[in-house]
Amino acid sequence: MEIDGVFSGGGIKGVALIGAYEVLEQRGFTFKRVSGTSAGAIIASLIAAGYSSKEMADMMKEMDMSDLLDQRKTLLPFHLTKWLFLYFRMGLYRGDLLEEWLGKMLARKGIYTFKDLPPETLRVIASDLSTGRMLVLPDDLEQYGIPKETYPVARAIRMSCSIPYFFEPVKLRSLSGTNVIVDGGILSNFPIWLFQKENQKQLRPVIGIKLSRRMEQQPKRKIRNGLQLFESLFHTMKDAHDARYISRKHERNIIFIPTEETFAAEFTISEEKKEALLRKGRVRAEQFLKTWTY
Repeated sequence: MEIDGVFSGGGIKGVALIGAYEVLEQRGFTFKRVSGTSAGAIIASLIAAGYSSKEMADMMKEMDMSDLLDQRKTLLPFHLTKWLFLYFRMGLYRGDLLEEWLGKMLARKGIYTFKDLPPETLRVIASDLSTGRMLVLPDDLEQYGIPKETYPVARAIRMSCSIPYFFEPVKLRSLSGTNVIVDGGILSNFPIWLFQKENQKQLRPVIGIKLSRRMEQQPKRKIRNGLQLFESLFHTMKDAHDARYISRKHERNIIFIPTEETFAAEFTISEEKKEALLRKGRVRAEQFLKTWTY
């Protein structure tokens, strides 16, 4: 069965998305269109490029996630200079290695720019901090005077994955100036609204995979210090927009995968944790399909 797929952000937790994709693939589901944010944008792009779940799982098991953290070379130790990078560069890590890795993976399937994909096959979310706007890529590139067909897919995915303060923002240069682009999760971490629009008939079933519990099952956050306040603030920003669209009607089409035991930026994740996330994704997808009907 042909479906449209939506994949949520969640950093390293995104490994669980692959487990869910594996089950859907085994049950005969194929993705016609995909969308995602941050880690979900990576998975969506690999699916659009033609990667199987097995190829993705093997890829994730083999790679050392910490290899994607590109520190700037300095004469002083990184633990002393990282706060300077955070202030002047707006991120601890450059993000170039992430983009290079994405470009290499997509190139293996012959994907370089958006013209290498069928129209509307892949759309990802990023946030333009300079204008305070949500970006749907590649569609919104034309508003910056940039042809969307020739724009590198890997760079668009990197925009969607630029976790604030962790990776440096992407500078989007156009005729009107330079805009600072960061992780799409700030404005829409689960863009199911791209495919589920009110009063509009769906072309095909939409299945979303979200790295969290259902809204009514979310545990109450404890806020006792500044760090917990910042964390809660970021989570609220991340989820508030999408919560408006996840009604009871939409929830029946979403695979919820709770992953609180893993940190989004846990790039030193062990092989055991990777396997645990894959397994959790599989289990949740299997439970979902037992009752899902279209």
